[in-house]
Amino acid sequence: MVAITVPETLADYNLSTFEAETEVGPTIYGVYRGIFKEEWDDTEYKSDGPILVIKLLPKTTRLFVPDIPGYGHSSPCQSDHSKSTVGRAILDGLSRLINEAKAAQPQRVILIGHDRGARICHRLTVDAAEYASSLSILGTVLMDIVPTTVQWQGMANPAEARGTFHWAFLANAELATQMILQVGGDVFIRQLMERWMGSNEEGRRRLEADDAMEMYQRPFRWESVVRSSCLDYEAGATVDVQMQKADQEQGRKIEVPVLVLHCAGIGRRFDMNVWAEWVADGKAAELLTVVELGNGVGHFVAEEDPEGTVGAVVDWMQRLGVQVA
Repeated sequence: MVAITVPETLADYNLSTFEAETEVGPTIYGVYRGIFKEEWDDTEYKSDGPILVIKLLPKTTRLFVPDIPGYGHSSPCQSDHSKSTVGRAILDGLSRLINEAKAAQPQRVILIGHDRGARICHRLTVDAAEYASSLSILGTVLMDIVPTTVQWQGMANPAEARGTFHWAFLANAELATQMILQVGGDVFIRQLMERWMGSNEEGRRRLEADDAMEMYQRPFRWESVVRSSCLDYEAGATVDVQMQKADQEQGRKIEVPVLVLHCAGIGRRFDMNVWAEWVADGKAAELLTVVELGNGVGHFVAEEDPEGTVGAVVDWMQRLGVQVA
């Protein structure tokens, strides 16, 4: 059994840990806040407020923050590592927690993800109707990504291919796993993160504060996490691409409001307005919002610029009619 604890640096945020077995297969570990009724009695939580998936928001916001299956403490998927399967496991874990809390359904949810997590959020919002009986997905925040097929297309540019070499490398899952283990998974992930940090010294300090880099590196000392990470990228080169191509051909798009938060780096490499092609007409298109965080902020937008991130998220949520205390 895996035991996780809330880090001392988050001790004042009223977070509790959870373990949830899922029908999909993985056991999901993470932290939550404000889901169980007993939490509402002595706080300002609103039982009808949406459950958010993010670590950065006011202390009265209801949270569900899972480790992605295969990463951190959550066990990997046994069938496949597609964003569809991984996303189903995460929502299954949330549903089980809600059922345990005997909360009314469907519960309202806003999905927020960065990088690999953002790609899961993209998949889940396209498939949102499949979860409508238990979860009402109000919208999603996607941090520092373009759609997976767009990312691959960009690699026709040699400079882009050089900068994102890890996509093709990790997609060769078995070979990449063995090579990374020879170097050390923690060493490999540290080197990648240093490449992706921004130039803003305060942002870099924030990213490394509170032993955060060690928290990132530690799981990559485990062979299972290195292998799962590679299988994630393998899925990103195969089934995920196939599903996105089918979506576009069949006109299946995101039908909920979207906030895209990104750094200037990806904004120079891609036209971030490409997201308009992936969002359905109507309310979703009207509330599609693209925000660039500047001042030398790098790939880790939430850690490097927490105020800018939270400010953009809260402003966008207010446009959705969702108030965040």
